[in-house]
Amino acid sequence: MRSRWTEAFQIAAVYVGTVVGAGFATGKEIVEFFSKYGFLGVISILIAGLLFIKLGTKLMLLSANIGARSYEELNAYLFGKKAAVFINLLFFIMLLGVTSVMLSGAGAVFEEQLGISKLKGVLLTVVLSLFILTKGIKGLFAVNSFVVPIMIFFSVIMCMLSITHSQFFTSFLHIPENISHWKFVLTPFSYAAFNLALAQAVLVPVAYNVKNEGVIRYGGILGGTLLALILLCSHAALVNLPNFSEFNIPTAEIMKKLAPQFYWIYVFIIYGEIFTSIIGNAFGLEKQASTYITVKPLIIFVSIFIIAIVISRIQYGVLLSILYPLFGYISLLFLFLLYWKSRNR
Repeated sequence: MRSRWTEAFQIAAVYVGTVVGAGFATGKEIVEFFSKYGFLGVISILIAGLLFIKLGTKLMLLSANIGARSYEELNAYLFGKKAAVFINLLFFIMLLGVTSVMLSGAGAVFEEQLGISKLKGVLLTVVLSLFILTKGIKGLFAVNSFVVPIMIFFSVIMCMLSITHSQFFTSFLHIPENISHWKFVLTPFSYAAFNLALAQAVLVPVAYNVKNEGVIRYGGILGGTLLALILLCSHAALVNLPNFSEFNIPTAEIMKKLAPQFYWIYVFIIYGEIFTSIIGNAFGLEKQASTYITVKPLIIFVSIFIIAIVISRIQYGVLLSILYPLFGYISLLFLFLLYWKSRNR
């Protein structure tokens, strides 16, 4: 029994680590999808959390049931073989775009928090990424298993510190004027769809290797619950930061104000979480690209990062606010098909 729960926890950790990326860790993504709607954002987070629990679990169970070894095979089942060719290409482009966003986010950490030029931060991140990627999947798991638990711990601490603020409930319950209500309604679905569509690159092979439905189910439920918890904690802290939408890395600004003694540790954690997402995405991109071209993995990795560096030169906040919502809407079809085709399984 203990072994099954250990496996379930490992699945949950991979699930959380896959979804929690640059925009999530820095708080910018949470601002864009939830916090700018005030208290309505809490409702959206709860809906998104339920979707992560329900559909994240369905994604892994369906993958295990049909014996899918990669997200290409899952998409072939969901969309049909002919349409899957286009869908897989689209997801490849999306994953490359998100990797560029995260690389830009890594540069933003150096620029905004350390006073080092963005380009230098991006280049250093690429060098470190290439070093880890040459170690294979063991390197990915080693970095991820270290950073994710600490990230969860500090998110809870940041929330608890925010609650002690005298204006906490006023800020938490506030609903901004002139917000787009139709976007607010779509937000939890587009957010969950976007993250699940990209997370399948990691979750599908994990489910294939585990195979035990009970372990997969508990891992999916725990992972989705933890994601909802982190979202709520981060949102509660963000809405108490004046002009939170103006910062590229608002969570670091919160830590600087509430617990300055932990500030540099938290900056390191933010960077670490962005880093794990970058190497995870690059790993997934290389695996898909290697099915079409036969060259050494290092050449593919270098090519991926050259393209990502070019895209990441766009300002991080602008890049995230344009690409993330767009990819979210594209992924809604994936979310619908995942729900529809897993109903009878």
